[in-house]
Amino acid sequence: MYPKSTANSKFFLYARKSSENEDRQVQSIDDQIRHLTELAKSYNLEIVEILTESKSAKKPYSRPVFTEMLKRIEKGNANGILCWQINRLSRNPIDSGNISWMLQQGVLKCIQTIEKQYLPDDNVLLFSVESGMANQYIIDLRKNCRRGMESKANKGWMPGCATIGYRNDKAEHIIIPDEERFDLVRQMWDLMLTGNYSVAKVRRIANEKWGFKTLKRKRMGGDELSNSVVYKFFRNVFYTGMFEWAGKLYPGNHKPMITMDEFNKVQALLGRKNNPRPKQHNAPYTGQIKCSTCGSMITSTTKLKTIKATGDVRTHSYYHCTRKKKLPVVCINPPIKEFDLEREIELELEKYTIAPEFLEWALQILENEKEQVKLDETSIKTMSQQSLAETQKEHQSLTQMRYRDLIDDEIYMQESKKLKDKMASLKFAIESNEDHTETFIELSEKAFTFACYSRKQFVNAVAEQKRDIFSAIGSNFILSDKKLLFTSSVWLVPIIEDYSEIYEDYKRLELDETIDNSTRNEELDALFLRWSAIVKKVRIAIKNKGDPNLFIPDLSKLPNPP
Repeated sequence: MYPKSTANSKFFLYARKSSENEDRQVQSIDDQIRHLTELAKSYNLEIVEILTESKSAKKPYSRPVFTEMLKRIEKGNANGILCWQINRLSRNPIDSGNISWMLQQGVLKCIQTIEKQYLPDDNVLLFSVESGMANQYIIDLRKNCRRGMESKANKGWMPGCATIGYRNDKAEHIIIPDEERFDLVRQMWDLMLTGNYSVAKVRRIANEKWGFKTLKRKRMGGDELSNSVVYKFFRNVFYTGMFEWAGKLYPGNHKPMITMDEFNKVQALLGRKNNPRPKQHNAPYTGQIKCSTCGSMITSTTKLKTIKATGDVRTHSYYHCTRKKKLPVVCINPPIKEFDLEREIELELEKYTIAPEFLEWALQILENEKEQVKLDETSIKTMSQQSLAETQKEHQSLTQMRYRDLIDDEIYMQESKKLKDKMASLKFAIESNEDHTETFIELSEKAFTFACYSRKQFVNAVAEQKRDIFSAIGSNFILSDKKLLFTSSVWLVPIIEDYSEIYEDYKRLELDETIDNSTRNEELDALFLRWSAIVKKVRIAIKNKGDPNLFIPDLSKLPNPP
């Protein structure tokens, strides 16, 4: 059957295979081009250019050739696409939506596949169903793969590629020792266990003396060891006969290389004493601070020192510029010890710290405001709903006037557009006002709890808690000549600006024994009102952020340090 309408149509022939793995692809790119070229000749279709791509379509904006093709169609270089099947164009809802919209608008006049044609006047539901089926295929495939890997892990076999010293048995789908490398990797563990070798020295011995090369795979491997690779496998619990997958620790069926005690000892030598399992964020401030000189990220380095008399291992951590950005001159921003950096953070936290009495006042004020603010929000919502109902009635009346020929099309279209715009605006206001009020007040309560306890918690916190507290105090962190600079979080700014003066007046009042109780209560009431103004500023700052998921650590759930 010939296409319904291809007159004056110019086509891009688009051929894609799902991945670079050709042996898994049902129809190769060359086969697609050959069959589609023959189809074009038989249908007398004009092909402007043949475009090919070896990229997956399951994620949007991941195919540069496809993206450029759509841009060229919008410019008028072509108005049709010739492809093998519709799933060659998209397997995700964003790309499917773009194609569907271009087709409906007539920018794209035709999509011709090997067995079907899609035109602007076609039923959009059919196109949506077919593109949705392509997207659902990816979702189902992901679920099935995940389920299969979970089943494999429960049976004691780690999903994925084996770590160095082991290899995947493709026939049995299990992990077995790599005969060529297993003993050498064990010797590397033995060197590390002596406590006399650093990771860099172990790597050099393996590369230079033993000629160690990683297992050669289809697209990778066959290389010398790098420091990062050696660090990675010295921190890998897999060598003990266990393995970690999807955040869980599983007992494995593979042959262990070391004991758990040996693994723990190496972790201690790497500065991870009494912490046998690998954890993220051992250096809590990496990935958040930039160098003031070159703009590179600040990273952490830990040096180990063994005390010969006792055999104890001590660690010394410091933060320094990664120097990843190439500059005409070498970055000379000096490193800072972790102890000194944390002292800088403590000094910042002191600026926000409030007394427990002021926390109690703040929680009391917020509790009182909660009901009033809710009433205000309810009133605004009711008014908006009434206005929406009235506008809808106006639009109905306008439509009836048009049916009765009391107004012409031009007036109807103008007035209808105004009323529809007003209705859309009111609906948006009602939906956006949908009760985040209580959430913002709860965030305000967290903010004042944070201000009261963050400094004390920070001193005694573990790395992850320190990272949370640090990230909450501000943004745009910069390290400049051993000084930490940043922009304070907007919800902390009112406390920084106004709290200290109120607190000084409060202390003076508490210590002054010359005034009577009546005068003291009056002055306390005045201080309470001044503090209420600050509480309101904090609440408004949080509300103006407009983010009900704003991250403020909930320190009320942590035990308060002495």
